[in-house]
Amino acid sequence: MSERIFKRKIYSKLKEWKENSNGKSALLLEGARRIGKSTVVEEFGQKEYRSYILIDFNEASKGVKDLFDDLMDMDYIFLYLQNVYKTTLYERESVIIFDEVQQCPKARQAIKYLVKDGRYDYIETGSLISIRKNTKDISIPSEEHRLEMFPMDYEEFRWAMGDDTTMPMTQKFLEKKMVLGDSLNRQMMRDLRLYMLVGGMPQAINAYIESNNLQQVDMVKRQIIQLYADDFRKIDATGRISKLFMAIPSQLSRNLLRYQPTTVVGNVGSRKIDEMILCLEDSKTVNVAYHADDPNVGMPLTADFGKYKLYIGDTGLFITLAFWDKDFTENIIYQKLLNDKLTANLGYVYENLIAQMLRASGNKLFYYTFPKDETHSYEVDFLLSRGNKLCPIEVKSSGYKTHASLDAFCKKYSDRISQPYLLYTKDLHKDGNVLMLPAFMTPLI
Repeated sequence: MSERIFKRKIYSKLKEWKENSNGKSALLLEGARRIGKSTVVEEFGQKEYRSYILIDFNEASKGVKDLFDDLMDMDYIFLYLQNVYKTTLYERESVIIFDEVQQCPKARQAIKYLVKDGRYDYIETGSLISIRKNTKDISIPSEEHRLEMFPMDYEEFRWAMGDDTTMPMTQKFLEKKMVLGDSLNRQMMRDLRLYMLVGGMPQAINAYIESNNLQQVDMVKRQIIQLYADDFRKIDATGRISKLFMAIPSQLSRNLLRYQPTTVVGNVGSRKIDEMILCLEDSKTVNVAYHADDPNVGMPLTADFGKYKLYIGDTGLFITLAFWDKDFTENIIYQKLLNDKLTANLGYVYENLIAQMLRASGNKLFYYTFPKDETHSYEVDFLLSRGNKLCPIEVKSSGYKTHASLDAFCKKYSDRISQPYLLYTKDLHKDGNVLMLPAFMTPLI
């Protein structure tokens, strides 16, 4: 199976860094494994520089890794690399790429001195990069410019399908508050459901384009999930971090007001649980929504970091993980999604999708709950800061137009609200102050 190079939005940000930095900083591209970091930086090295060297620290020899133990002779380091990788480096015209740099902490520490030397540009890629295991013995260089990369977003997925018009057209519909019509909305929701099934991992998308077979796609996604599980076990031999990750679909399916880690890993101390959640968040494999105790601008200041919901970073992986113990042919969620028969008790798939779309658009995730009566609570699924106001979001997996939680929230905090949204499966519609949008418009709000 040939691997395609997909168009990625992060490429333009790499160009901005190169132009603005002019060798004064290294670029650190963070993100989960298998989202395409290595591919995009190598493409960038090929197109934007006279030459490049890519050092994959998962495969680099001991000799290459040992180079960064002693930085006294930079000339020797560069000569050694040029000889090993059979590539000539040109001053201010070449880039050296440290791929999976967390596997060689001394190389990351060396960035400070390599940047100061000034001869070449440097790009680092990494996942699980903030884990204490990989940074406890080194000085983190202040010369790093960090960029966060995500799985391919919905527009990038449409590009991969040969469609460059859907999202610009959707933007115009939203700007004019125009309905799409039932036929067009159904077609665009069908396209979105395909994205939910395949996901945004480049390997999975490539498998779909090559085979047009969702069983092949599912096999690729299972391999990626197993890779993540193996990574978690390397940093936590007890397997508890892996269990927390694998349990995300079941936790969301129970419609809980928060993730309940003790039901997954047993009676573990809160401090240890906090460390494990931090490891998950640092791995970039999950998106974390924290409870906003005071829903207002500056939500991180009042967030309850002990009360959160976890989402899988890629909804395609989420769907495979939700039926991890089932054979592909028994995976009813594929059939239900393809045929638009997703029942209410599977609506957590849409919630995960919206979380992924909001994060890919640069939003931090927060949610809010408050009592409805003695036994029930209202829940606003997501809160976005826009200027000095809030945009509350409620997610529906169907065409139901009820929005009791939104109404109660807007009444409680009327002076803080900019625009409330209901994200669902039907056409654009205005119901009082609530703007009801089809889920594929999420990246545009």
